[in-house]
Amino acid sequence: MRKRSRFLGAAAVMACAAGLVSSVGAPAAAAQADGPEAHFVVLGPQNAEGLSRVEQAVRDAGGTIVQSWPQIGVIVAASPSADFASVVRTKPGVQGAGATQNLAELAQPALAAGGLESRALEATTDVVAAGAPGTESASGDPMSVSQWNLRAIGADEAHKISGGSADVLVGVLDSGIEASHPDLAPNVDAANSVGCTDRGVPNTDPAAWAPTTSDHGTHVAGIIGAARNGVGVVGVAPDVKMASIKVVNDAGYIYPEYAICGFVWAAEHGVSVTNSSYFIDPWYLWCHDDVDQHAVAVAVTRAIDYSARRGVVNVAALGNSNWDLSHTILDEGSPNNGTPVTREAGNQCVKLPAEVRGVVGVSSTGVENRKSFFSNYGISETQVAAPGGDSRQIPDTPDANGRILSTVFNGGWGYKQGTSMAAPHAAGVVALIRSTHPDWSANRTIVELQRDADRIACPAGKVYDPDGTGAWLATCQGGTSGRGFYGSGLIDALDAVR
Repeated sequence: MRKRSRFLGAAAVMACAAGLVSSVGAPAAAAQADGPEAHFVVLGPQNAEGLSRVEQAVRDAGGTIVQSWPQIGVIVAASPSADFASVVRTKPGVQGAGATQNLAELAQPALAAGGLESRALEATTDVVAAGAPGTESASGDPMSVSQWNLRAIGADEAHKISGGSADVLVGVLDSGIEASHPDLAPNVDAANSVGCTDRGVPNTDPAAWAPTTSDHGTHVAGIIGAARNGVGVVGVAPDVKMASIKVVNDAGYIYPEYAICGFVWAAEHGVSVTNSSYFIDPWYLWCHDDVDQHAVAVAVTRAIDYSARRGVVNVAALGNSNWDLSHTILDEGSPNNGTPVTREAGNQCVKLPAEVRGVVGVSSTGVENRKSFFSNYGISETQVAAPGGDSRQIPDTPDANGRILSTVFNGGWGYKQGTSMAAPHAAGVVALIRSTHPDWSANRTIVELQRDADRIACPAGKVYDPDGTGAWLATCQGGTSGRGFYGSGLIDALDAVR
């Protein structure tokens, strides 16, 4: 049984609630109360008429409606009462209710606001400033000589055939994209970008979807779609467009209402594929045997299912703690915005969004096409593997850096490693498939992604001990199929464009 430790996601401190900003969507965001309020999801019928009765139930229970999503039967509500969920569950038409932030907003004294945690494993290293010299490559982008990751999946060869279509839009659910970056500016679709961190209310103001405290989303965006323009690096799909869908607040939290907003927005704004390089806070796993967590998990699943029904392929990172997600894990770090409690998290608990049915869960590999030492895995959770970097697997490149080189703040480039970097490689390949076969459904696209993947067998004896100390010991199920570590195998960009 593995213990959970945090590398991917949010800081362990709570941010103050964001102020009211201009928004789109209906109904308009409710004004925030003077005192502290907790936030909740309330479930009801998935139609406007049925949900209107649940809206009244929210009011009758002493809550205010922050955002209503009749298309998925989900209301985001606020209340100063810690008992709101238990009260509203008794009302007619209500199918479930749960706190989204574990009532941390009501803590007295209030938890101090703080900055992002270091997230050392995924921290940016070796930043290269804009305008730095580089070696010209075949693609004309000087830093691509250090992109071993593109060669690992055949993207360099794929680009001789296609870099994707501008008609394909990738939704980057993350901390925002630096739209002015010279490697990203040609491909950022501002008209379809949105911020979701004001309590899950969509806001199209550019300031709402721009990055503030984290370059994570900018790095992810470069992996997917950095332009092939003679500058910096090249993305997996350098000719597609990207929408910044900001779901990470300034303190690093990805609360459920933010993600719900993001997936619904993607469903309704022409997005072909989303990338989610995060897990939803404040629980590492959301457990269906807890009434609050169950309601939240259902709400998030409804949003993801809604996007899938509207043709979106959703891709997500599996995480960086070397956990076997197919087995019970001792969770000692949740909730991460308050006082953690120790609990055994078994099959009744799911990592959101990666373990939602239909989402493409991605594990990470290094330059040697072996599992990254940190990567989560699981025989039923891993759909495909992709390069996420591994500082212990050293490439034969000018920089000799086993991490992933991509775009960062202030028009620069830098290195990160993590399943957060693996998932956007897979999202980029999905974008190439959808560019090559624009008439294919989401399901057929996922089947093709897996069919094209190149098998990697489990290590001899099934046991993987990358540094020989046992610190990162992992056991691979699946034998020669390698499914436990790699799912269907390592993604293949060249096959995607044939």
